[in-house]
Amino acid sequence: MRFPFSLTRTMATYLMKKKLAGERKFPLVLMLEPLHACNLTCTGCGRIREYVSTIKDKLTVEECLASVDECGAPVVSICGGEPMIYPQIEELTAKILERGKHIYLCTNGMFIRKKLAGFKPTSRFFFNVHLDGMEKSHDLAVEREGVFQEAVDGIKAAKEAGFLVCSNTTIYKETDMNEIAVLLAYLTELGVDGFMMSPAYGYAAVQSTNPDGAGQIFMTRDDIHAKFREAKSILRRFKLNTSPVYMEFLRGERELKCAAWANPTRNVKGWKGPCYLITDKHYKTHQELVQLTDWDKLGRGNDPRCENCMVHCGFEPAAVLGVNRRLGDTLKMALWQLG
Repeated sequence: MRFPFSLTRTMATYLMKKKLAGERKFPLVLMLEPLHACNLTCTGCGRIREYVSTIKDKLTVEECLASVDECGAPVVSICGGEPMIYPQIEELTAKILERGKHIYLCTNGMFIRKKLAGFKPTSRFFFNVHLDGMEKSHDLAVEREGVFQEAVDGIKAAKEAGFLVCSNTTIYKETDMNEIAVLLAYLTELGVDGFMMSPAYGYAAVQSTNPDGAGQIFMTRDDIHAKFREAKSILRRFKLNTSPVYMEFLRGERELKCAAWANPTRNVKGWKGPCYLITDKHYKTHQELVQLTDWDKLGRGNDPRCENCMVHCGFEPAAVLGVNRRLGDTLKMALWQLG
């Protein structure tokens, strides 16, 4: 199966309950950012630039858990910043798992070996390691030599200890998709359990604070279509955790309406609105974020900031929820999950 049976069962039950209750906007994945500090300064990252004034601030474990409870999403993506440098990351992870949630711990991989003993393997926990290419390309993207090898060593240690591991790759304008195929083949040999990927487009938080390096690496919508059409045959042989409906969207074979409300972000300033990449306001509660955001004014054709956005945190939920559903999509998604 594409995902552990426990995750598939939890998500299917959750979706059924929400739809039977007649709810239209509900969360699938909570993007939990307990801190924004990081040991790297990646060129394409907007967090360390957007939140420079609060870079030393942290949510308490209690605040994190309250956000998990308030949101109610079945999956929690712990991100940042680099969450592995959050002082109570082991405690936080354990207490979220106690609530029956599924966790993707998003990390650059440099601290996996050091902190591995503080975690326990379970079908509800993934280390999600960010890798944007093979060694030379990845180390260039994160602006430090040795990061790729440390991440690989962390993956090996995690797999040997019985953990689930997936990778997350950002595709930039200059990304060589043949190199990505080499990367995925290598990670497959290491036993990595699945691969996520998302295209990079320019957005205010990174472009306004890093104008020299940022504008040259991001893609327009047409660039994204061309890049993923080129890679269609290359990627089909790998165990992508990126759904086939979302991949069709990336290749320009269909349209999807953004469902950013399904992936709410909670960080040190509050509930980030309207979405993971755009910040207009931070709300005090998740309910305020959902109710006070005018979702109809967002998206392509409505807000120029959304014109080239095709990132997974907005459009993958749309694929899963059946937004812009086509005949045969349900069967397609079911066969993909079983693959």
